[in-house]
Amino acid sequence: MSNATARKFGHPNTLVAETAKWLVLVRPQQPTYGSLVVVCKEEATAFSDLSAEAFADLKTAVDGVEALLRHTVAYERINYLMLMMVDPDVHFHVLPRYDGERSHGGHVFRDAGWPGPPALASHVALSEEEAGALAAEFAALWRA
Repeated sequence: MSNATARKFGHPNTLVAETAKWLVLVRPQQPTYGSLVVVCKEEATAFSDLSAEAFADLKTAVDGVEALLRHTVAYERINYLMLMMVDPDVHFHVLPRYDGERSHGGHVFRDAGWPGPPALASHVALSEEEAGALAAEFAALWRA
């Protein structure tokens, strides 16, 4: 199942994992290495519209996200941003935060906002192929 927000962030090409109620996607614009989007599969445009099942299942998605990013990014902090200004479906931007930089796939990813708020305008724009490849790598680690 896919909604407009998930498709905007490249679903199904960017799919890392799927729980009963949530999709975990690679964010094609990477303010920090490993940035993800967690999109609810329910038809909801307000956080309070989610079912109790979606709230409970969010725990499963968050546990998986944090285990994956702890292993791959070695983040120092993690930010969950609910920025539903343009994309109406309930979703979170997940930004692993770190001092310094990380390298992957020929790109260098700096956390331009560290140690303050994330600098979303400063990002590495992955091509469709790069985002898909990163999603495939992350998906393999998620299942491991």
